Amino acid sequence: MKTVFSPLHAGHSGQMELVAGEIVPGFEKPSRAEIIKARVETEKLGPILPPESHDVALAKRVHRADYIDFLPTVWERWEAAGKTGSAIPFTWPTRGLRGDVAPRTIEALLGFYSFDGGASFVKGTWDAIKSSHDVGLTAAHLVKAGERAAFALCRPPGHHAGAAFMGGYCFINNAAVAAQWFRDQGAARVTVLDVDYHHGNGTQEIFYDRADVQVINLHGDPMTEYPFFLGHADERGAGPGEGFNHNYPMPFGTAWDAWSASLDDACEKLAAYSPDVVVVSLGVDTFEKDPISHFKLKSADYPKIGRRIAKLNLPTLFVMEGGYAVDEIGVNAVGVLTGFEGR
Repeated sequence: MKTVFSPLHAGHSGQMELVAGEIVPGFEKPSRAEIIKARVETEKLGPILPPESHDVALAKRVHRADYIDFLPTVWERWEAAGKTGSAIPFTWPTRGLRGDVAPRTIEALLGFYSFDGGASFVKGTWDAIKSSHDVGLTAAHLVKAGERAAFALCRPPGHHAGAAFMGGYCFINNAAVAAQWFRDQGAARVTVLDVDYHHGNGTQEIFYDRADVQVINLHGDPMTEYPFFLGHADERGAGPGEGFNHNYPMPFGTAWDAWSASLDDACEKLAAYSPDVVVVSLGVDTFEKDPISHFKLKSADYPKIGRRIAKLNLPTLFVMEGGYAVDEIGVNAVGVLTGFEGR
């Protein structure tokens, strides 16, 4: 299996985030991608390729144009306003406030285009975002050209980013952009299968009223787990998309037996939909030692995930999302890929 990777991800480094009442170093850090890359090499998964550059006009197929246009301007505006440190949102247009008029100051715009304080900027953040977008699309091209599967080693991740908002370490929704690109290239139907511990709220929001992209999420129950405000089982899609969105919320402490039963059911729904291609939002923060998650999967479980997805016998793009137990992230992420390949 070919992997696509960009060293430009490392520009997004040293950023801070707002979480649980504190400003803390970001859990989403460069070592995540580097450890996965090293494991790809150790396991001899296949060649590691650099991304080709892709116009962000592709991202505007799933994101609002003004939002995408805003992202590359953040750091310049932040510095021009005399600010230092990480650019972190802190004010949001919640219920009862105006969310339809873009303000002018960078502090306000950060809140206007976000839903939490986890998507912060430093000097190299935009270059990392753009490279992650390019990694996803380059890997999608490999699958379209005939590869059974490809691995987009994206950083920063993307599945929390919605049509016009960032959050949860995510800025451009790489899986959603790839899914839309497959549609534009002639795929009649695409499924996004999100196995990250945290609900892919951005992906759900983007495709919620569409029948051509099925979205399936296995995740922590939003009654108790971030991102809290999407991911309930009764969210089934709207309008033409009704019946094409499937959520599997699970409680703290969920281990392999219960989690894999949800995966089996999800794969049955996926197979019944009969997509032309599958985009897997590959998060491995379901791991028992993950510092910000509460499932109990073990490293030996991740190859089983890959083997179950392989049984679908469909062209598959793996897009890296979350996973923060850094020591084991390479073993777990690459375990899914080697399992897919039958190793």
